[in-house]
Amino acid sequence: MVDERRVMGAEREKRRILIIEDELLNLEMLRMMLSEKYRIEAAQTGKEALRKLAEEADSLSLVLLDLNLPDMKGIDILRRMKRSTLTALLPVIVMTADQEAEVECLTLGAIDFISKPYPPPEVVRARIWRTIQLSEDQDVISWTERDQLTGLYNRSYFYHYAGRFDTFYADVRTDAIVLNISHFHLINERYGRAYGDEVLRKIGAEVRKLVEEKGGNACRLEGDTFLIYCPHIGDYKELLNRFTTALDPDGYFRLRMGVYANTDRGLELERRFDRAKLAMNSVRNYGKSVAIYDEALHERETLNEALLDGFRAAIREKQFRVYFQPKFDVRQGEPALNSAEALVRWKHPEMGMVNPGIFVPLFEENGLIGELDEYVWRETAAKIRDWKRRLGRSIPVSVNVSRVDLSDPELPEKMRGIAAENGLERGEMHLEITESAYTENSDQIIRAVNRLRDDGFPIEMDDFGSGYSSLNMITSLPIDTLKLDMQFVRTAFGERKDTRLLEGVIGLAKSLELPIIAEGVETAEQMQTLKAMGCDIIQGYYFSRPLPVEEFEAFVLRLRD
Repeated sequence: MVDERRVMGAEREKRRILIIEDELLNLEMLRMMLSEKYRIEAAQTGKEALRKLAEEADSLSLVLLDLNLPDMKGIDILRRMKRSTLTALLPVIVMTADQEAEVECLTLGAIDFISKPYPPPEVVRARIWRTIQLSEDQDVISWTERDQLTGLYNRSYFYHYAGRFDTFYADVRTDAIVLNISHFHLINERYGRAYGDEVLRKIGAEVRKLVEEKGGNACRLEGDTFLIYCPHIGDYKELLNRFTTALDPDGYFRLRMGVYANTDRGLELERRFDRAKLAMNSVRNYGKSVAIYDEALHERETLNEALLDGFRAAIREKQFRVYFQPKFDVRQGEPALNSAEALVRWKHPEMGMVNPGIFVPLFEENGLIGELDEYVWRETAAKIRDWKRRLGRSIPVSVNVSRVDLSDPELPEKMRGIAAENGLERGEMHLEITESAYTENSDQIIRAVNRLRDDGFPIEMDDFGSGYSSLNMITSLPIDTLKLDMQFVRTAFGERKDTRLLEGVIGLAKSLELPIIAEGVETAEQMQTLKAMGCDIIQGYYFSRPLPVEEFEAFVLRLRD
């Protein structure tokens, strides 16, 4: 007795072929030739064929297509198949007696032909098997070289094919373009991963259309970032508008694009795209979404490379200098020196004083900020110890602790070690943690900060008022002092001079019994107003700019005298 389950299993394992043929006799002849080895699906009209393709394309291995159908031309079906991402890679063998149609069908993407009347069955079977094998081999290659979500090349194959483009089109001017969706993680969080994937598919489809039209190659580098290498375009605003419109005609999403135009073929491909990415990263505001790599960006890139290259020597040779800016307690009649803040400066042997607004973000981006912070902590702790010995006075100093530092599980041990090495007592070194740091992985941050507080390090929330945390959140965070953001203070005393919000924040701190520090205070009016509002400690140019250690010591001695 035949095992029906084995027969059904064998049927499922057979490759499926869709025969699109209106002549019943021809259809049955093909069934007889092929049904032993293949599972046959049939469509006798164009409409039925398109429906089956839409519903079953993923399970088909091949399409046999007759060019003469009662309701449409077979060549129109072929054209639709090759335009659709669902069926574009499905191999098609055209069946026709019209040899003149061969060129057009091959141009549209047909793989082979079977003439009518049909050749011997073994020839038909051989052509079909060869086509399926070639297609499946190509699928394996495609699976390894392409991003499965968008169908674009993956990173390594992209650079390989872009290099071949350079070889074959050495005289063609080319552009390296980086395209990115701003705040894409928020799209995934708000609408779900499936919706986010559909957004990426839409962009991928439009990018693919561009390189099909212009030539070149493209890939999805990672996440929501796309690379395009193509002949020089020129109108990049129009290009970005094209992508934006294809993705979202209503303009809900914002794309950023960086371009390295007319690339230097002498540079490695990855360096060319580094330049395009540098341009893209310079797009910070909503009024500008396209940036072109230019001489200014080139100079900045050259400077960044020099600073990164010089980092190790700067640490070793103590080119980084710790400056100290005094903080004054204004709660009593006369302001009195209360503490100081440690601020890092870089005296480069060739460039002179380097702006910390340049090197600090650079080191944050390149993973060096933790090493620089530890350098500052050690230099600061040594100075606190030295002042106690030489000046006979303990001056507490606050040091910056970045979010990178807080992710280091060894941070509490490091801090305890630095304090112990320098004989520091509890409260002599304060830790400044920015308001924004508390909003990223806040549970981990809170655990880390609590361990530091338990070890006797007072915690100052820096940059409070810069807009990251909710007032509700403040009550649950491990904080000993609130430090108002400098820009917050400047805005309150600006042209419009509206201090109501400032007064409200100080009142909030008072209700939570938190001392409050105001930085960036420059005038006597500002100082007196903040003091009247209940501000406890003032820091800023009104009292002193940040001072190198020798000048800070002289400043302290003058106050004592």
